[in-house]
Amino acid sequence: MANCTHDCSTCSSSCGTRNKNSFIKPPHAGTKVKRVIAVASGKGGVGKSLVTSLLAVRARGQGLRVGILDADITGPSVPKAFGVTARAMGSEEGILPVETKSGIKLISMNALLDHEDDPVVWRGSLIAGATLQFWTDVIWDELDILFIDMPPGTGDVPLTVFQSIPLSGIVIDTTPRDLVEMIVKKAIGMADMMHIPVLGLAENMSYFTCPDCGKKYELFGKSRVSDLAGAYHVPATARIPIDPALSELVGTGKIEEADTDCLADIYAQIAHSREIKDYLD
Repeated sequence: MANCTHDCSTCSSSCGTRNKNSFIKPPHAGTKVKRVIAVASGKGGVGKSLVTSLLAVRARGQGLRVGILDADITGPSVPKAFGVTARAMGSEEGILPVETKSGIKLISMNALLDHEDDPVVWRGSLIAGATLQFWTDVIWDELDILFIDMPPGTGDVPLTVFQSIPLSGIVIDTTPRDLVEMIVKKAIGMADMMHIPVLGLAENMSYFTCPDCGKKYELFGKSRVSDLAGAYHVPATARIPIDPALSELVGTGKIEEADTDCLADIYAQIAHSREIKDYLD
């Protein structure tokens, strides 16, 4: 077990990891969720929180019951994008998430701190445990989709989420910068190990449209999202532009006013993804 690679096809052990449901934790008794979608990446600073927020806004705009689990415990930014400053309330029964203006339910470490700029100085095991509690101890009520904003990399928290929360699929976020293929490959490789489908590949900061002439400029290099999606058999892609208006909406807590059309193809894959009752039945 000490050398476990999470690739059961190479292992002769009869450990619990051979059953895909062995580590799955049920949600709070007051929770019923149809689909759980994680937004992940192999590195930080590529805009996972933005992609998570935009997908949630699009789903809510379709009339669905939506939640966001902010798993970036030490660097939560989703509440800021939605302008949420309320604190989560709790009781002996569990924790109640806060809500955005449009009714998206949200749990984040910032909703539990006395001050949003208080640092969370915890070791990895504590961070992973807190993330899991956001699934098991939060009373989400009934949701059509729960989005999980993942921290970067392939460490404790992503492993906990992938093993313990029944995911319908993941969306991988990237940028056109150098080393993008290696970063995408790491994220896809981890998803493959955990037998979780990759539903889409979103390229943030993909291009800038000149407001005067309308010409598109690829400031960080030529887009490779379509080539990568083809190479790794990812069914949908999105190119999110560098848009000062979008940045303004995020900075002022008005992300719910954003145009989400660029994510339409990925959202379509999410809408038809597997329901998690397949894991829990």
